[in-house]
Amino acid sequence: MTAKTKTKPLFLGIDTGGTYTDAVLWSEAGGPSGKVLAKAKALTTRHDLAVGISGAVDAVLKMAGTDPAAIKLVSMSTTLATNALVEGQGGRVALVMIGFAEGDLARDGLKAALGTDPVVFCAGGHDVHGNAAMLDLSGLEAALPELEKSVSGFAVCAYFATRNPAHELTARDLIRDRTGLPVTASHELSAKLGGPRRALTTLLNARLISMIDRLVAATEGFLAARGIAAPLMVVRGDGALVSAAFARQRPIETILSGPAASLVGARHMTGLDNAIVSDIGGTTTDVAVLDGGRPRLDPEGATVGGFRTMVEAVAMRTFGLGGDSEVALEDGALNPKILLGPRRLVPLALAGLMHGEAVTAELERQLRAPNPGRMDGRLAVRTGVPERLAAGLTGAEAKLYELIGAVPQALDRLLASNAQNATLNRLVSRGLVQIAGFTPSDAAHVLGKQANWDPAAARLGAELFARKRDGRGQFIAASPEAVSERVLTTLTRLSAEVILETAFAEDGLDGAATVAHALVQRAVDAHPGIARLSVALDRPVIGLGASAPLHYAGLAELVGNDCLVPEDTDVANALGAVVGQVRVSAEARVSQPKEGLFRVASGESVRDFTDEAAAIAAAEKDVRAIAAGRARAAGTDSAEIEIASEFRVSTVEGQRMFIEAHVVAVASGRPRIAV
Repeated sequence: MTAKTKTKPLFLGIDTGGTYTDAVLWSEAGGPSGKVLAKAKALTTRHDLAVGISGAVDAVLKMAGTDPAAIKLVSMSTTLATNALVEGQGGRVALVMIGFAEGDLARDGLKAALGTDPVVFCAGGHDVHGNAAMLDLSGLEAALPELEKSVSGFAVCAYFATRNPAHELTARDLIRDRTGLPVTASHELSAKLGGPRRALTTLLNARLISMIDRLVAATEGFLAARGIAAPLMVVRGDGALVSAAFARQRPIETILSGPAASLVGARHMTGLDNAIVSDIGGTTTDVAVLDGGRPRLDPEGATVGGFRTMVEAVAMRTFGLGGDSEVALEDGALNPKILLGPRRLVPLALAGLMHGEAVTAELERQLRAPNPGRMDGRLAVRTGVPERLAAGLTGAEAKLYELIGAVPQALDRLLASNAQNATLNRLVSRGLVQIAGFTPSDAAHVLGKQANWDPAAARLGAELFARKRDGRGQFIAASPEAVSERVLTTLTRLSAEVILETAFAEDGLDGAATVAHALVQRAVDAHPGIARLSVALDRPVIGLGASAPLHYAGLAELVGNDCLVPEDTDVANALGAVVGQVRVSAEARVSQPKEGLFRVASGESVRDFTDEAAAIAAAEKDVRAIAAGRARAAGTDSAEIEIASEFRVSTVEGQRMFIEAHVVAVASGRPRIAV
């Protein structure tokens, strides 16, 4: 009798980026690295994310001829949260500060991040040992009826909430009971001290909830419609996997999700233990370092969009540089430089593909004008997000938003003043409107190096850009091809700069950006100067992203080492999403408010002990239980838990004096799959 062969389960990886949604079907069969059975791309559809997801996934299912029911795990990475922070987008939220003063907003970039969103200050909070001040939420109660109408969620941060979260819990419950809106409490995201930065992290988390919720809902809806009854996982910013439900509550942890997944994918595809990984997408270039087969983590927290958060993530440097970066011209220079980013535009080639004559007719009209206009080649279009996300617009914003529709409109017809241009930029920041314009993707279409969208619209955009004038009043380029070559050369040069800047920063050198720029400039200049300068990386570069073969072709000579572009580089994020592990942690702190009293703060509880050993044992038991629970919630039933303790003590007259202990449990394991 022949034994029945057990079929290896199939895994589906999805990456939802700013421009494209990728899908890959992967099997553990086919050797130690498994096998990519099929891969596909579809345009990310921000108005309805399910459309882009279904386009990519349906394509891989058709290619592989696979029964959807055979898929036992679905894992997703996304750059949506990263892009939103880089571009300054997100829902309007209210920040509740308990025990803080208005002056605290000036710390850690909190005021800049808050912008025009409302903030409510309340008396309360705790001291370093968790002892409570008097809580007064009357101001919050009075403000809730009006806030409920104008915000999409709340962020609550209380003074020393990491030592006692009681006041945050009280405020959170009050807001949920009165409004039913999502509430993020700071102690849920970080156990670190530093109130303003913790408030910043909480604020950004609250802003991202509606965006990630829409992504997860769209994915779950699509999977159900296709009969895929498999767990849905999401890649976190440190490369670990968590369940979709976990990610919905803590979307800030998905910042750098896509780049983290790409690191896992890069290691998987190349087998390299030491490398610099540079992942170029439509909106950003993300650069990180692989050491000993693992990505370096940022101990201070991820920095995205200029904001330093408390989210543990890969030590990734994110730059507003991609295939869809805004192309601009240096102001006032005799020989102006091409400037790229940091804002993402909808490429004219893509806008032309989606809207046809509505785009090309406007570009042709502008070309017929005898002189170039300041707004030539720029159009505005709604993103198509739900109307409820447009709550809280000013009168000027609402009026302009009404004028902008689902079909792109030329800015020279739409805007009548500089004030309206500022209003438009605010609508873009809210994620309500997108600008279409000339990008490196258009330049690639003009030169025949990319052909998936509308090359005619791209060429019109390049002609308009070439008509811009330098400081002498001359056109900046003789032809659309010439200006397109300049744009692509600039993108490769800037890519080398950001890679070298990352290397210098990892080495702890000051002025990394300035030095990187000088070195690359010397390398490309025809007359580099009297002093000869050169630099070489100690490890190769792994180039990731669909456009990496194009933009990184000339990179090796600028960075002084090899540049590898793997075969499946275009779906590295989606592949990395399915080969990772669940990894979660829990922390407890033991302090000594007074001699002989040991206070354990773990999770949402605070307990006192009269014996140090008993307090430490309780802390270890707590974090083990919390980590195990979080691991189950994050999507694994087979977690291994490791506990580490760090003590702060002093010696006084030969006697050991306990100050504080920090206890951390880390749980990790493979995600559960459908049976």
